[in-house]
Amino acid sequence: MGKYLQRHLQTALFSLGKLYRRPVATVLTATVIGITLALPAGLHLMMQNVNSVGYSWEGTLKASLFLNKSVDEAAGQALARRLQSEDGVANAQYISRAQALEEFKALSGFGQALDLLNDNPLPAVIVVQPRTTQTPEQIDSMMRKLSAIPEVEQAKLDQQWLDRLFAILSIVQRGVLIIALLLAVAVVLTVGNTIRLDIENRRDEIVIMKLVGASDAFVRRPFLYTGFWYGLLGAFVAFVFVTAAVILLAGPAAKLSGLYQSSFVLQGLGFSQTLLLFAVGVGLGWFGAFWTVARHLGSVVPR
Repeated sequence: MGKYLQRHLQTALFSLGKLYRRPVATVLTATVIGITLALPAGLHLMMQNVNSVGYSWEGTLKASLFLNKSVDEAAGQALARRLQSEDGVANAQYISRAQALEEFKALSGFGQALDLLNDNPLPAVIVVQPRTTQTPEQIDSMMRKLSAIPEVEQAKLDQQWLDRLFAILSIVQRGVLIIALLLAVAVVLTVGNTIRLDIENRRDEIVIMKLVGASDAFVRRPFLYTGFWYGLLGAFVAFVFVTAAVILLAGPAAKLSGLYQSSFVLQGLGFSQTLLLFAVGVGLGWFGAFWTVARHLGSVVPR
């Protein structure tokens, strides 16, 4: 086992050394692979940040609980205090019937007409602000729970804009997945074409190795490690590009967030995402090399 690992280590270093001896071609190929990997990684990261924006603006998402007219002011305030301590509720504010009427007069412009009414037609309202860390499913569950309260005649959530946002994001996420698959094919083809040219350039060397009894696995191994290094270098380039883009956009994003009085902060690649990026890069590089070697190595036959 020790000799087996030693041979693999020697082959890996040998393949890396060959790439080092042709830096221009190596850098160009790694850059192409890096850009190809950076596009889906950047789009996925953008979707995650936009998805988190949906609930990051304080005060933009509120639920209105219209109380029964039989609920007096003391009972309404007690209900608001009880809702304040519920899980998922950031704030609950009681608005009496008189306050609701005064607010409606100020905003509607029908103040004089409303003065002619003998009775206040507006119900008392409790304005509930959900916590911004909840998912849409958790918000829906909370609304069903609030609607079931006996004192509540009707519960309404002002989330039409949010539903539209997440519907758009769902479509965009599908598009990102399709783009990622297409670009993964592009990485495989890029590595495969590079390995194919390498096989053609080393045809005489491969013929000699086969003449002295080298197995196909032995001949194939350096090319597989070449694909491994291309994938690793390409993933590193993609990581640098995505990180640089996040740094450049962090300032404008923070300024925009401040204008909306939001605590939103642009997030970069986390540890698990970075690990996944390198794993995908290495996997695509290795697969591209294996696919190409399997197709072209058999045509190199000693005569």
